[in-house]
Amino acid sequence: MTVSDVRKRFLEFYKARGHSIIPSAPIVPGNDPTTLFTSSGMQPLVPYLLGKDHPEGTRIVNSQMSFRAGDIEEVGDNRHTTFFEMLGNWSLGDYFKKEQVPWVFEFLTSKEEGLGLDPEKLYVTVFGGDTDANMPEDTEAVELWKGLYAAKGITAEFANIGSEEEGYERGMHGNERIFAYGAKKNWWSRAGVPSNMPAGEPGGPDSEVFYDFGLPHDEKWGAHCHPNCDCGRFVEIGNSVFMQFIKNEDGSFSNLPKQNVDFGGGLERLTFATIGVPDAFLIDVFDAAREVLETRTSIKYGAEEGSTKSFRIILDHMRAAAFMLAEGVTPSNTEAGYVLRRLIRRALREADRLNIQEPVLAEVAQGYGKAYADHYPHVLEKAQVIHDELAKEEDQFRKTLKNGLKEFEKLTAKGTIEPEDAFTLFTTYGFPVEMTEELANERELELDLTAVMKLMEQHQETSRAGGAQRFAGGLADHAEQTVRYHTTHHILLAALQKVLGDEVKQRGSNITSERLRIDFSAPAKMTDEQKAEVERIVNDVIYQDLPVTRTVMPKTEAEQLGAQMEFGVKYPDMVSVYSVGPIHATEENPDIPNAFSLEFCGGPHVTNTKEIHEGDRKFKIQKEEAVASGVRRIKAVLV
Repeated sequence: MTVSDVRKRFLEFYKARGHSIIPSAPIVPGNDPTTLFTSSGMQPLVPYLLGKDHPEGTRIVNSQMSFRAGDIEEVGDNRHTTFFEMLGNWSLGDYFKKEQVPWVFEFLTSKEEGLGLDPEKLYVTVFGGDTDANMPEDTEAVELWKGLYAAKGITAEFANIGSEEEGYERGMHGNERIFAYGAKKNWWSRAGVPSNMPAGEPGGPDSEVFYDFGLPHDEKWGAHCHPNCDCGRFVEIGNSVFMQFIKNEDGSFSNLPKQNVDFGGGLERLTFATIGVPDAFLIDVFDAAREVLETRTSIKYGAEEGSTKSFRIILDHMRAAAFMLAEGVTPSNTEAGYVLRRLIRRALREADRLNIQEPVLAEVAQGYGKAYADHYPHVLEKAQVIHDELAKEEDQFRKTLKNGLKEFEKLTAKGTIEPEDAFTLFTTYGFPVEMTEELANERELELDLTAVMKLMEQHQETSRAGGAQRFAGGLADHAEQTVRYHTTHHILLAALQKVLGDEVKQRGSNITSERLRIDFSAPAKMTDEQKAEVERIVNDVIYQDLPVTRTVMPKTEAEQLGAQMEFGVKYPDMVSVYSVGPIHATEENPDIPNAFSLEFCGGPHVTNTKEIHEGDRKFKIQKEEAVASGVRRIKAVLV
């Protein structure tokens, strides 16, 4: 199967079981200053898993674009990637284990509706209990899995292994197919194991599914193989989290009033399981990019052990770079732009290892636009931007690399490399610290990374402080014009909902003194007539000279008033709400007109919309475009 086949089958499978398909959130969450990237399917949905009502109901399903910067060093094996898609289905206080476990098994094994995987090759893990928290083994999940295997004529015996270390020592025996591990492996909470959870924190057991590729066990990982072994024989393809408990003040646990299910399945891993090949880089979305590298090197992928890791790093990093660039990230020395620059430079180092001397990264990345055109058309729409940015960055860094390598040789001629040397290579020659580290490992030179990072932290302190301010609330600064745009942004969201429907929700924002940008959920491109109507409404509102008021109120009251909130943000019990126009009518004041816009927000804002049109300014949409599947972006100005 192709990636598109697997994604489509998953979404349709759960749609047929009452789930609403929701779009992927962007991989760069512009409205969340606490994180640079969306790193899981759960991340944008945490408020709903914690009790907030989702606008699409209690059963939802999607495929979420994700990026994990922490996995950069892991890329090079057969399964780790920095960018990936996470297939997810959620029950928000609706169904639970007895529905979820059979559905997962059916989707994986059904030839008609699912992936048609051989059930003989599926192994599962469950929660084996936690004595520290007096939490019992998840016997319900064990019995459900036994029954499903039995229906397929498979004897599935159970073993409580306990820990990963015990698994390597014990191995597997006979018909064992269901394995219980401790809380470190099969328990989910934001705080980790049950004993670490604070009072009021939700959590619960999970059940993971592994595909057995039948590869010989590599004893460098341990004496015996087991499902959680890292030797490559078993690959995790899915995990159902059962958010079942809440921790009490006395340390005991009670059942949550509304119990949730959160399933995450790696799209790439599920796809390479369907073709029976234990290599993520042999699935179809990498075909065009892989062919570029094979043509440039005259090496068939996988034919030479030394080149395979370099192929994988380039293929992964350029896919991630293509998606970042398509969302408006550009290479820089701060925040998401720094991660993008690091990906590009690591890929270029690997191109050098493959002896590719001419520019190649832009050509590699071009293959991903067509590969994802059906579900993420914005990547193909941004093909020229992606090409130009990568070509420019590659050209610049080849010069940096050449000069930096020369200086590195000079500095290390004495047989050592000092922290100050690494710092100088970065600040003077633009040579990345991680590249200096890689070269020093290769040449068996000791480098005190702690000392280097102290120097780097001192150097970047001002930048980090500025970055925190820049991303707070999506505002670049608190300049007068930026504040005008911020209030206009609120009015624009309300206008979009009036024209396109209440299902429009904000998915990100970025506001500077030059323009405003909003990402919002929408099923289709806006027509010229719709854009004109939005412009008319916004201008009509700002020229009414309406008061803009901040009110602090309980979150529950704000929700009852219909206040809009940023997607994926968890709010405290008391919230700040800004209204454009007098706030919503109440029983005590029934004659007060409804506010045009009402949003959870920390500010700052103008005090009256007349400040927006001061100087006879008018609101004008500059551009409306796709940014992800089901997510559109508007850039607008006051002129």
